[in-house]
Amino acid sequence: MNRKHTFQIEKKVTPDSNLFYLTGELDLSKAAEFRAAVDSYVADTDRLMVLNLSNLGYIDSTGIGVILSLLKARHVLKAPIVVEEIPPKIKRLFDMTGLTPFIQETKNNAI
Repeated sequence: MNRKHTFQIEKKVTPDSNLFYLTGELDLSKAAEFRAAVDSYVADTDRLMVLNLSNLGYIDSTGIGVILSLLKARHVLKAPIVVEEIPPKIKRLFDMTGLTPFIQETKNNAI
């Protein structure tokens, strides 16, 4: 199977938040790229960290692991992180893996 692995991260910094719009497929081949893109923002406790997944078509266990590590890191820092616009098939994976109870979710871009 010759599947093209496309993944993009768009960053938007506002006075109140660091927003990350994830597009495409977040899998083993792109997890390090995702982690590198957000790492320098994890310790920014003055701003809310927001992951927008509206255009995320696929995520594997490695991608889920990166999101889990972000949740843990922000929890230790007592800094909020929000996941918004989770597509139904991604939400089902979060439910199946037990990640859902740890996610502060918003339904839209109201942040």
